Amino acid sequence: MVTEAHQAPIAVDDIEVSNYGEEPDSAYGEEVGSYTTSLATNVTDYKVENNRRYHAYKEGSYFLPNDEKENDRLDIMHKLTEVTLHGKLNLAPIPPNPQRILDIGTGTGIWAMQMGDKYPNAEILGNDLSPIQPRWVPPNVKFEVDDVEEQWTYHEKFDFIHSRFMGLGIKNWPKLLSQCLENVKPGGYVECMENDLECTSPDGTLTKDKALYKFNHEFLKASIETGIDPHAGPLLEERMKAAGFVDVVAHKFIWPVGTWPADKHLKEIGAWNYLQIQEGLEAFWYALFTRQLGYSQREVDVLCAKVRAELKDPKLHSMFSLHVVYGRRPEST
Repeated sequence: MVTEAHQAPIAVDDIEVSNYGEEPDSAYGEEVGSYTTSLATNVTDYKVENNRRYHAYKEGSYFLPNDEKENDRLDIMHKLTEVTLHGKLNLAPIPPNPQRILDIGTGTGIWAMQMGDKYPNAEILGNDLSPIQPRWVPPNVKFEVDDVEEQWTYHEKFDFIHSRFMGLGIKNWPKLLSQCLENVKPGGYVECMENDLECTSPDGTLTKDKALYKFNHEFLKASIETGIDPHAGPLLEERMKAAGFVDVVAHKFIWPVGTWPADKHLKEIGAWNYLQIQEGLEAFWYALFTRQLGYSQREVDVLCAKVRAELKDPKLHSMFSLHVVYGRRPEST
């Protein structure tokens, strides 16, 4: 069952529009214990394309960059998520004293580090295709380079497995969720957070003649052609149940683009979402559009400029949806 967490009174069609009128690297532990990623050449020999840097390990399997500009956007995404969840790091009812926590696709590692501070007696492990995480982290936090779509080889199970915004890198969701189920302890939880990457509007202001509409649908089409599901969020509940999880709970949140809603919480979410989109347009589109659709870098730059201009118009009421779904591994399987 999908619930509108923290936003239950607000229906998509009833979002009120504002009247605009005319107008944590400080904590650290032992380096060997906290940063286990090998800095081998095949991991750090990053590829530069269209003036953006991309991962080297499993090159091409993830089409967003891993440079500083993208890392800054990922940290903005963390703030956006924090605002959405009213400061919570997760929604699943994990036990008060977890021993092992896994963060798959950890990105900059900011979620894992905050969990390390919150649960100092727990071992926190984060993995990613790129070793872009800080070298100095809480002593109970470790990072490693890994591809979660390969076979997992963990010898100890986890109390909690966390995943967010992995949609653009996962081609086999049933396998991923099956491996999550196998590697979480009986009674333990797995939580996934994904968007539906189709941009919509509650009042029809995102019309087909808008550059945002056109290029969002180009993006969706190209993603599907490469084997990526841009609509992963709405399917998480069904997929988790199919994988064998029980007590599955799904929450749906509205992510406006900009401060056009009148609701104070939605307005704050929209501000952070607007910022991360403005910062990330080239990251979203460069690799996919030039490799898959035959665009030149210059053509992508032009379309990014058009979309940025549209997003500055408060009369354009665009938004995405965010889906947070968690489930429990049965005590006996």
